[in-house]
Amino acid sequence: MSHAPSWSVPVSANSSRIPRIPFWAQIVAGLVLGGLLGWLARSQDINWLYKALEQVGGIFVQLLKLAVAPLVFFAILVSITNLRKVNNAARLATRTLLWFMITSLIAVAIGLAIGLLTNPGAGTGLTPKDGKKPEHAGSWIDFLTGIIPTDVITPFTELNVLQIVFMAAVAGIAALKLGDRAKPVLALSESVLELLQKALWWVIRLAPIGTVGLIGYAIADYGWDLIGKYATFTADVYIGCAIVLFVVYPLLLGLVAKVNPVQFFKGAWPAIQLAFVSRSSVGTMPVTVKVTERLGVPKEYTSFAVPFGATTKMDGCAAIYPALAAIFIAQIFDVQLGIQDYLLIAFVSVVGSAATAGLTGATVMLTLTLSTLGLPLEGVGLLMAIDPILDMVRTATNVAGQALVPVIVAAREKILDHEAYNAASASPVDEAEGREAEQKVAVPVAA
Repeated sequence: MSHAPSWSVPVSANSSRIPRIPFWAQIVAGLVLGGLLGWLARSQDINWLYKALEQVGGIFVQLLKLAVAPLVFFAILVSITNLRKVNNAARLATRTLLWFMITSLIAVAIGLAIGLLTNPGAGTGLTPKDGKKPEHAGSWIDFLTGIIPTDVITPFTELNVLQIVFMAAVAGIAALKLGDRAKPVLALSESVLELLQKALWWVIRLAPIGTVGLIGYAIADYGWDLIGKYATFTADVYIGCAIVLFVVYPLLLGLVAKVNPVQFFKGAWPAIQLAFVSRSSVGTMPVTVKVTERLGVPKEYTSFAVPFGATTKMDGCAAIYPALAAIFIAQIFDVQLGIQDYLLIAFVSVVGSAATAGLTGATVMLTLTLSTLGLPLEGVGLLMAIDPILDMVRTATNVAGQALVPVIVAAREKILDHEAYNAASASPVDEAEGREAEQKVAVPVAA
């Protein structure tokens, strides 16, 4: 008895699908559309459009924040325990922290230099009366005592990221000490982390829509007049971040890591552009992890360095911005700053950057800087109106630095996969979708 032959014919899943628009192009389209809708809402005084843009942007940011607390806790816990899989873990952790500090010091020096050259507070028409004290101010005492929570619930409900990082670090170190007895907890933590990252990926796919709302609302609410009043300061922040992004980082990559800087930006760009839109280092963290891995950094080291950086590595928010803001506010309030003040700004930027905690905005870091210098905290109120526009480029710079340092350290320690680094280019979202789409489907065909 013979059987009719049967075989499987590979059929590409792309054959019946409409080609997808690249994720970066969706983001750019969102920026353009948001700008147009924002201009329309403001120029034509369309209240419903203004409200709609506010709601769309607000919902997107809220969805990102929803996952922040558990994501930070499990990411830090798992990242610390993953260090046991890495050779010379203590050395890698020390080198990572050292390069965080070095790049922060370079960034704050650039911020100070630009501020001293341009005098951003001169000719603005602003006066001390235009400022007001923030509701919450940072101080060194608050910073140090605020690390340790009073209970395990409040940090999650009030989104105190610094306290969440502290608890996660303690839990991670304890798990390392317990060894095999902690394996069930670690397995659960890794599963929860994967679940959170999967859910956050769904939110990230909404970024083009969120971009329309965030950019549109910013333009509709603030308009170009407000930007004009802060023109020098706004330009200083963008120029400072651009110098760090496209001059300092490429120099470090070329001279220290000895890799192609252009290739770094090809690989890291998806995370940088999402950070620009979302204004959240923690919200961008799953993308930053993916692009850093694809740049050839070992997964075990990436899973430590990126979450650690997302809560402590802030070249934009904690270095360039507070340096420029301190000079701006000092000029508005007619306070003369001396060499010792500039050294204090550098010290606060390098040591206190964890106060920003990867969330949108850098108010805590700014108040910490001002209180250290003895400058009026009312100056914070002068910058609140323009903050969302500044926060976009600050966060993009933060995230680029969070991917940069692991690449430098991995290259210096000779654990960087250069083939993977030189091949990294596509968006992580597009790549994940591409793998699913290109899977071959076995279709039985009868003779």
